Amino acid sequence: MSYVSYLTSGSASAGDLLITFIPLIVIVLFFYLFILRPQRKQDKKDAQMREHLEIGDEVVTNGGIVGIVFSVKDDTVVIETGGDRSKIRVMKWAIAKNLTVHDDDN
Repeated sequence: MSYVSYLTSGSASAGDLLITFIPLIVIVLFFYLFILRPQRKQDKKDAQMREHLEIGDEVVTNGGIVGIVFSVKDDTVVIETGGDRSKIRVMKWAIAKNLTVHDDDN
């Protein structure tokens, strides 16, 4: 076996490499389109909701605490909960949902 025939028989062609990487490319594309992109979109929506909290909004925290916003600071929110109107200070990132419907007439 000559040196030239050894090089040509043992090397992979460009078509073989492309066929090898197609499943990997499809998997990466799937993860981006169906997992990463929607998650980023939801994260932006949640951040916008937290930035537009107003006093009097009814909110639910990640821990399941339901209350009414009493005050809003840079990174914390004070909410009133329960019949005795006790106040709890929570981080803004812990607000999971704003139950108050606002009219967006911007």
